[in-house]
Amino acid sequence: MKAFVLGAVSVLAMGSTGALAQDFPSKEIQGIIQWGAGGSTDTVMRAVTPHAEDVLGGTVVMQNVTGGVGAIALNQVANGKADGYTLLMGAENPLLYKVMGLGQKDYSDFVPIDILARGTPILVANPDAPFDDYAGMIDYIKANPKTVKFGSTGPGGLPSVVTAMIKEVEGELPVIFVPYDGDGPALTALQGNAINVMPAVLGAAVEGIRAGTMKPIAIFETEPVAALPDVPTAVSANPAYEKYLPWGPFFGIFVKKGTPDEAVEKLTAAYTEAATQPEFTDLMKNRGFTLLNLSGAEAQDFLDQWQETTAWLMQDAGLTKASPEKFGIARPAE
Repeated sequence: MKAFVLGAVSVLAMGSTGALAQDFPSKEIQGIIQWGAGGSTDTVMRAVTPHAEDVLGGTVVMQNVTGGVGAIALNQVANGKADGYTLLMGAENPLLYKVMGLGQKDYSDFVPIDILARGTPILVANPDAPFDDYAGMIDYIKANPKTVKFGSTGPGGLPSVVTAMIKEVEGELPVIFVPYDGDGPALTALQGNAINVMPAVLGAAVEGIRAGTMKPIAIFETEPVAALPDVPTAVSANPAYEKYLPWGPFFGIFVKKGTPDEAVEKLTAAYTEAATQPEFTDLMKNRGFTLLNLSGAEAQDFLDQWQETTAWLMQDAGLTKASPEKFGIARPAE
């Protein structure tokens, strides 16, 4: 009799769980944005999410949680419930946390809902900077050591990766690094002349470039980009960059591992459809983003490849705290 009662309770519990999953979402979903307002991640997430809400028939309340090179936001979601009601709206940084000594969690602790887009890195300068192009910048830095201020978003952020590329190509440059909580605040500081140069995502910088509040130095691509076709590429400035390009930060939505499959499927379907809406795709194209819209195995393959390429770049530049080998991150084939 006891066994029968326990079995009945189990069946009821399973039925209740299934019903809850089928009703998803039955309450507000929290979207934890890893970076500050006005930056690239914030722009992408706030552009795509209203369309996902239409598909879900629910509300996603977005909140910017900054600090720790994105680790505070990641840990907040990782320490919460795996129920699909808390989304991590993140960028690339967590894939470097382990090798940079910033934490023991990364996207392997999450399920990718959608890798939405890849950004294009660009080096921009304050309009009053005493150089107008890449060669002029390098010459000025070498002639005036420790006078040029570079904005940074901390270890593992886009600026640190672009800086690693520059170090590998040009050698160590005598500049001063000034940290900010995301490229949005850093670009604001650049326009206010608090810093001189910022490696940033084109999508976050393009409007400032068009308005003349910052000037482009080089696009970190192998070919000119449609959003700013007259800006020279890093490869045209120094062919040695071709080894590392194309490369760029990415923007994705994740849930904690263990989230019910039904919730993952509904979220994936919603964001996959949202990422095809003309209002979103037009914005991404205008800002110089490359649309990806990857989910499932394709998203995981993208994450693995990105981590291998970038972790070993940082290792070879001498910027890691631990070798990628320690964490089973394979060196990419030459």
